[in-house]
Amino acid sequence: MLSSGCGGTIYAFTASSAESRLETAQALGAEKYAPYEFYYAREHLWKAKEEAAVADYGDAIDLADVASEYADKAITLSKQAHEGAGR
Repeated sequence: MLSSGCGGTIYAFTASSAESRLETAQALGAEKYAPYEFYYAREHLWKAKEEAAVADYGDAIDLADVASEYADKAITLSKQAHEGAGR
């Protein structure tokens, strides 16, 4: 599938989703409440962008998927921290 030229499109969708989730995590204070997950996601997204820049879309998609997964974990942990604080 990726060899048929749609790797860039799949990457763009995946990276956009991961970036949106990372922004949500940041808005919830994940840098404070889930720093490991937040920075792990951020660095994987950064590396995904580097890989996409050299048209290595397979690796870029994999890295963006990991970024998305860890951004989701950061969101969950941040929400739990807010609930624990009585918010």
